[in-house]
Amino acid sequence: MTIKVLRPDVAAKIAAGEVVERPASVVKELVENSIDAGAGRITIEIKGGGVDLIRVTDDGCGIPADEMLLSFHRHATSKLTSPDDLESVTTMGFRGEALPSIASVSRVSMSSRPASEAVGSEVQLRWGEVEKNGSKGCAAGTTVSVESLFENVPARRKFLRSPGSERSRISDLVARFALAFPHVRFSLNVEGRNTLSTSGNGILSDAVIAVYGAETAGAMLEVSWDGLDGYSVHGYAGAPSLHRANRSYITFIMNGRWIQSPFLTYALTECYQGFLPVGRHPMAALMLAVPPSEVDVNVHPAKREVRFRREDRIFSGLQRAVRSTLMQVSPVREISLPSGPTGVPPGGPFSPRQQHVSPDRLAFSMEAGNSNGASVSGSLIEQPETTGKEMSSLRVLGQVRNTYLVLEGPDGIYLIDQHAAHERILFEKVLSGLPDAQVQSLLEPVAVELSPGQEELALSSAELLERYGFLLEAFGERSYILRAVPSVIRANDPAKALVEVLDLMAFEGLVKEREEALAASIACHGAIRAGMQMEQREMEALLVQLEACENPHTCPHGRPTMIHLSSSHLEKEFGRR
Repeated sequence: MTIKVLRPDVAAKIAAGEVVERPASVVKELVENSIDAGAGRITIEIKGGGVDLIRVTDDGCGIPADEMLLSFHRHATSKLTSPDDLESVTTMGFRGEALPSIASVSRVSMSSRPASEAVGSEVQLRWGEVEKNGSKGCAAGTTVSVESLFENVPARRKFLRSPGSERSRISDLVARFALAFPHVRFSLNVEGRNTLSTSGNGILSDAVIAVYGAETAGAMLEVSWDGLDGYSVHGYAGAPSLHRANRSYITFIMNGRWIQSPFLTYALTECYQGFLPVGRHPMAALMLAVPPSEVDVNVHPAKREVRFRREDRIFSGLQRAVRSTLMQVSPVREISLPSGPTGVPPGGPFSPRQQHVSPDRLAFSMEAGNSNGASVSGSLIEQPETTGKEMSSLRVLGQVRNTYLVLEGPDGIYLIDQHAAHERILFEKVLSGLPDAQVQSLLEPVAVELSPGQEELALSSAELLERYGFLLEAFGERSYILRAVPSVIRANDPAKALVEVLDLMAFEGLVKEREEALAASIACHGAIRAGMQMEQREMEALLVQLEACENPHTCPHGRPTMIHLSSSHLEKEFGRR
């Protein structure tokens, strides 16, 4: 095979693949350029999920006419001058790859004028080739328009998700920027409709209100910690009563840069151990200050991840700040659990509060459904070999920690996760079709306030949501009236149920079809929770209905509903063979 140098256009498309993954990547790069230009106001407009049009306008310092074309050359940047600068990066961008990468896979038009110049300039490119370069009258600042994204790379375009899903990603991204830069006035316009506006007054709490709404912001707790050598943590973390179904509401801003860090996420969630129900996640918008020389932001092409030189210091500082705040709100957590028949509490010291399941919670009949299987391996635990139709041979013995059903079978002991099993039952019921009789209208409609991402998902899936039982009516900016919910959701707070379903739907929708993701979300929210005590007849009813499912061995998310401890393993462990 002959070695040869790639053609410039091929190399450009390969490089673009590292930086421009989807429309949200374009928005990220352009907004970061605006921030580095000192903008106090940034407006983002998108059409067609960002594929048809992305336009970012700012009032920053602008670009001189003689540097307009230069800005589209690869590795052209005003933010670095020597290798030593990489040891202390203080700007959002520095690679000099954003504009040339974007231009190689789209039609780009950029106009700009420094405040000191009377006339601005404009440059237009198509697939990286310059089509126009000249003077133009324009306001001080810069406007970049990106159209026909990936039109010359159809293989990349076909892997994009629906316009609604791409809009949701952009909305979430702009919301993160709004939290990271409360002193910048952000405005997001989607298909001509304003979905997010911030005041830009520099007050983080006002930015939190603009993004999440006043009610949610009111349940956030202020966090503050100042350490030595320039380390600090400031911002807001949710009170124990404020929690979500996934981790997408956790925002970390490190030196003004939104980062995704499993390390920091783990540090935060550990602070909430004993405060949140099982399977729930906190909300947070936290500003982390780290000396630039102590963090490496040059480890990912899209700058999403960073590497800390002193992980222990930022880890302990984050935990100290959040945990101390939580302890001030809840200095002592009292747990009262009723005793079982032998006087021993059926749950541990940090089990969810004891709850009782009403018999009608399990009055369902199943017919259809589909899910991919999953397996569990281990020295003692195996995937059950019984099929759904053989579960009738199992005998219910009781519950463990009010979470797992214990059953005796012909070949050992079986454990059923009551939440996962009920999820499977409801999932197949929901997918089989909800007739009108199973949609419950609310006696008193309730108001619900959605985040930009939730609103985008609700609007793009309005017909689907209504078909499955959610009836929403617009009621002001990002406010809606909820008039009906699916009957399988028996929630005391229907508005909260809708928000949680949208969150789960967004999370599941990353890997599933939207309808299946909605069904899984409804099932998850309506299913019996861990920690709920069940009567013997309720456990038997759950087993009967699980037996009727098409795929009884996994929940809609792929987790096992049942595990098996065989008789042979029991005999081996007790030394009987």
